[in-house]
Amino acid sequence: MVETGGVGYELFVPLSTYYRLPAGGAAVELAVRHLVREGAVTLYGFATGAEKQAFDLLTRVQHVGPKLALAVLSVMSPEELAAAIVRGDVDRIDAVPGVGRKVAERVVRELSDKVGELRLAAPEPRAAPSDGSAQVLDDAVSALVNLGYKRAEAKSAVDSLDASAAAAGVETIIRRSLAMLFGEK
Repeated sequence: MVETGGVGYELFVPLSTYYRLPAGGAAVELAVRHLVREGAVTLYGFATGAEKQAFDLLTRVQHVGPKLALAVLSVMSPEELAAAIVRGDVDRIDAVPGVGRKVAERVVRELSDKVGELRLAAPEPRAAPSDGSAQVLDDAVSALVNLGYKRAEAKSAVDSLDASAAAAGVETIIRRSLAMLFGEK
């Protein structure tokens, strides 16, 4: 719920935006998409213009509505989405809950020539570190998910740690991530 000019508006946001929101009552600036469908007026809010552009592109794809577009953006950043589309990585998009293989293939097919509209440089695929730190980070995310956290929330907490955490081991990563998730410093 966002209040502006004394009027409260309900906005639907992807998890990536939700985790960036300040505490209730604080000022916030969001890019908003206003959709009118079947007599319903719905507002969607985004922390960045790139998220809004990605949402707009996704909703142009047949069988991808606003809810599914939000689900994709809750799991993938616009940069990750652009990279997956450029690489033709259907499996990455198919991994989003609610997205089936056919829809993922359609997203790649229909947006491969439009991904430039995101005005993003698709990031170069990162080479997996040879020291096993990528596996340690994945294990930590998996452990947090098993503890009941949402995958996006767990990944965000793990990703926000410094590089030395991976060298310290999975237990340290989990402990530091839990401290972050609980709001401790």
